[in-house]
Amino acid sequence: MRRARLKISPDSGEAVYHLISRTVNGEWLFGTVAKEVFRRQMWQIADFAGLEILTYAVMSNHFHILVRVPKEVPISDDELLRRYHVLYPKPTRYQTAQLAVVAAELKRGGPHADRWRARQLSLMNDVSAYMKLLKERFSIWYNQRHGRFGPVWSDRFKSVLIEPKGRTIEMMAAYIDLNCVRAGAVKDPKDYRYCGYAEAVAGNVRAQRGLQSVIGGAWFDTHAAYRMLLFTKGAGPRAGSASITPQQVRDVVRLGGKLALPDVLRCRVRYFSTSAALGGREFIERQVADYRRRFRVGARVARRNLPAVTDWGDLAGLRQVSGELFG
Repeated sequence: MRRARLKISPDSGEAVYHLISRTVNGEWLFGTVAKEVFRRQMWQIADFAGLEILTYAVMSNHFHILVRVPKEVPISDDELLRRYHVLYPKPTRYQTAQLAVVAAELKRGGPHADRWRARQLSLMNDVSAYMKLLKERFSIWYNQRHGRFGPVWSDRFKSVLIEPKGRTIEMMAAYIDLNCVRAGAVKDPKDYRYCGYAEAVAGNVRAQRGLQSVIGGAWFDTHAAYRMLLFTKGAGPRAGSASITPQQVRDVVRLGGKLALPDVLRCRVRYFSTSAALGGREFIERQVADYRRRFRVGARVARRNLPAVTDWGDLAGLRQVSGELFG
């Protein structure tokens, strides 16, 4: 059965997604310049699309973005024109002339302006349109720079619907920012330039706002609380690997033990990237009911509680994850 994108329950009015995509064949294509270009395009296109990036991690062969899709509201013509300039900061002569015509027609109304407005709106407030535009733009830049052709990305993309508030979104943000630690690139994510946490620590206001949206409060308080989630007892920085290996996790579980949450977040938790949705049990039950109603599936689509290896709270997933919990 083809996996359909889940729609968040209407009582929330917004949606949060964990977006993941890998390079073709998992090749390590991205050096520092490519990561920097991708980071800049990621922010630029999110501004155009009206999406809020909460945090992210750009690695050598894949990326993660935690993004909030706000509730749709009417967008003025002035705002549409501003966003168009964000997407095309250096327009061609043709684009400049066309935009002048569009701006004039927007003021007086007309079919050309209506069509232009509809095209722009179709690219906004939607993660599929955002990812398509982001990956296409980056691929064009990458192939031109390296004199190559063909695909840069291995597939479309993966998305996990995240409960937009509370413990789930906090854990997901930390899990994404700790990618560089799991990969052995740094001991502390603040030292990895291409993640949301490092950008926030460096003083980027929009990166700070993203984490403030996750944790709550002023930046000083947000930073302190987020550091506690990233680094607490049992999860001190360690160069070259996660603070505990997947096999050690399995040994602890086999003996009925539990681990500190930051230790678990330093492992590759497959539920965080392969579940259709993650959240509290009540949130997941709503998604299950909605999924069953729209796609007429039975009990095989159900809430899946995570194994009790740590204090997950009431975190649960929607889809059964095959194989090991930890990769």
